[in-house]
Amino acid sequence: MTSQSPAVQLSNTSLARRAWEIRRKAVRMGEVQGQGYVGQALGIADVLAVSYFHALTYRRQDPEWEGRDRFLLSIGHYAIALYAALIEAGILPEQELETYGTDDSRLPMSGMAAYTPGMEITGGSLGQGLGIGVGMALGLKAKKNPAFVYNLMSDGELGEGSTWEAAMSAAHHELGNLICLVDFNDQQADGKSTEMLCSEPLGAKWAAFGWHVQRVDGNDIPALVAAFDAARALEEAMPRVIICDTLMCKGVPFLEQREVTHFVRVDADEWQKALAALDANRPD
Repeated sequence: MTSQSPAVQLSNTSLARRAWEIRRKAVRMGEVQGQGYVGQALGIADVLAVSYFHALTYRRQDPEWEGRDRFLLSIGHYAIALYAALIEAGILPEQELETYGTDDSRLPMSGMAAYTPGMEITGGSLGQGLGIGVGMALGLKAKKNPAFVYNLMSDGELGEGSTWEAAMSAAHHELGNLICLVDFNDQQADGKSTEMLCSEPLGAKWAAFGWHVQRVDGNDIPALVAAFDAARALEEAMPRVIICDTLMCKGVPFLEQREVTHFVRVDADEWQKALAALDANRPD
């Protein structure tokens, strides 16, 4: 495989279809265990589709290729979503989907870099991903490697002091190769993120820390494509953040309406209903 963007290699499949496939694979994995953070996976699927099939440069057969863009999953419990994207991208074989969360699986329920090809870091304790991203971006810059570092983090991580220390450091070091993706679904374990520790006005905060800021509907693929393109094309030597407002459980209407969505409960008979809901709206 060449080092060109996957968007060039896989242009025969729409990004909407890629996002649908990611959603479907995540639900299938959830059914294997009868649980999982499928609400987050459904919500972030469009961002992952644009990341892996439009923006990122990588080699599916060589996930440690030095020239690759790094995609960091700061939110380790979103692993089910990233596995679905890695399977769709051909980095992981689809048959491993059935092993999700089982003993000796390469797909543990919380992401671990030592287990899974394409998983750059072991996320878990929230608020660490952006700091790791700063270190990676500094290293790539020192080596004159043109690769980008993407860090996907949750809105809950905006309440961690380490996130803002990393943000300040990134601007100080003029890390134009660092792109932070904030999944703003306004959900935490204890309730709405905006009610736990409100981070608004969020865009103004990132701008005050010296970042180039964009805020988009994270379930609007054309808007995401435009934002990713603008972030990559920016000539100023400054880090970039794309705040993505997403809807938990996007694409499965009866789950979208659940009052508690951080760890959405899906009953045994509802997994197939969720797949049917997705199948009813399969894009071309």
